[in-house]
Amino acid sequence: MEYPISIRSFGEHAVLIEWPNEVDDAILEDIIQFRSFLKQNCLDPQEWEMVPAYNSLTLIDRERAIDYQMFKAQLKTWYRERVGVKSRLRYLWKLPVCYDLDFAIDLEEVAERLGQSVARVIELHTSNIFTVYGIGFLPGFMYLGGLPKELEVPRRLEPRQKVAKGAVGLAGKQTGIYPQESPGGWNIIGNCSVPIFDAKREEPCFVNVGDRIQFYAISRAEYDLHKIQGEVGIYQFEKIKLDA
Repeated sequence: MEYPISIRSFGEHAVLIEWPNEVDDAILEDIIQFRSFLKQNCLDPQEWEMVPAYNSLTLIDRERAIDYQMFKAQLKTWYRERVGVKSRLRYLWKLPVCYDLDFAIDLEEVAERLGQSVARVIELHTSNIFTVYGIGFLPGFMYLGGLPKELEVPRRLEPRQKVAKGAVGLAGKQTGIYPQESPGGWNIIGNCSVPIFDAKREEPCFVNVGDRIQFYAISRAEYDLHKIQGEVGIYQFEKIKLDA
């Protein structure tokens, strides 16, 4: 399917390509496919940074200013011609979360606001499979779409100055994990026991846009064990290849 895309300058070195303003797996798939086509056939990945998100793809030339009008026409042609793309492997990652109230500082309040029990909130959060629609705000911060309507809750009116590393939050139609300590306004319902971003790894963030995430609940003892395994680099992430 060919979507109506718009292309605009995003500074001297960047161009922003936008798809219809919808949160839709098919649109995200088209963005990922077009990025793969550009990488394989048109633009040198060593020279270009390509950043996909919910309904956009940002192209950044690391070295030269872009001739916008010429490049815009070329991109439209490439988009019409995109065929024979070898898709990147995608994975379903299963990530452990401890919902102990020492970590889940907003869980009881969220449950009350939603008219759910704490157990039901945890059940809904762990039974759903989320799509990684974007990575940003902080290195490795995943914006996960596909939240059940029963868990939709607005951001906190007053953001916290410090949100703990690994905190799992809810905000609007999204859930996500804080990969490091930072300010934040999401409602915290648990903590992920394993490091999402590590600058020392060959791939600092192991997850890619288009991957899937499913959380599963762990005990406090399991959380403590995972933290030790993560610190010494022996934790094994559970993943399932998609479209296999």
